[in-house]
Amino acid sequence: MPDPAPTPLSNRALMTWYLDAGVDETIGEQPVNRYAALQRSQGPVQAPVSGVADQSQTPLQQAPFQAPESQQVSQQMSQQDVQGDSIVQNAYALAAAAKSVDDLRAALESFEGCALQKTATNLVFTDGNPKASLMMVGEAPGAEEDRQGVPFVGPSGKLVDQMLASIGLNREHVLITNTVFWRPPGNRSPTTQEIAICLPFLERLIELVDPKILVPVGGPASTALLAQQKGITKLRGHWFSYASSRMASPIPATPLLHPAYLLRSPAQKREVWKDLLAIRQKLDEA
Repeated sequence: MPDPAPTPLSNRALMTWYLDAGVDETIGEQPVNRYAALQRSQGPVQAPVSGVADQSQTPLQQAPFQAPESQQVSQQMSQQDVQGDSIVQNAYALAAAAKSVDDLRAALESFEGCALQKTATNLVFTDGNPKASLMMVGEAPGAEEDRQGVPFVGPSGKLVDQMLASIGLNREHVLITNTVFWRPPGNRSPTTQEIAICLPFLERLIELVDPKILVPVGGPASTALLAQQKGITKLRGHWFSYASSRMASPIPATPLLHPAYLLRSPAQKREVWKDLLAIRQKLDEA
């Protein structure tokens, strides 16, 4: 007997299967041939004319000068740099005008300078206590953070809660945020430009909260806040100073391994336990 025809999945069952398979966003229904679009914009290529030109004929008109491709790319990059600088300056102006964390959130909601806003579902700003003594800064929101509008939820968030509980803390004792406030498509790492655009708001947030201890979580956050180029495994366990022009005094800062990394490398939890104990001791001293 032939095999029976498979039963078609319902829309809900199909979406559940997609999520289990790791599909968390829709790019488009049909593929786009970018090369074909490029060829249409450039027009057909004409074959060269063979033979010797007749000097009695009307001289050929010279084509307008076109800069070499490398020069055109350089000019485009320069224009992008100027535009990026203007966006960052605007971000600094908006952030500096904020007098509270709520003001800063409102400024971010009105800000239109970050391209991540076009693909993200929600602004992911902060979670926890705006008056906390401990502030944690991650890298970027993921799919679940984007859906809920809250940083560090899902498996990584549960591990963060366990890490805090191990030293007698919970989210009411800390303020949690990220280096960028919108999810990058496909959970990719944020670009240097995206971090630079969001950095004025992050710096102002740290100034407004004025925590006793700052904890960059993961390598990108440590690089953005502490200007350290070493890997996170070499930075963790060490203390640095974070300062800005508006702060009265520097803040002690220590990088921490990202919980997503710990889920992949559970053997590193022993090192994180040492770092958490050091943070708890520093908090008690403060």
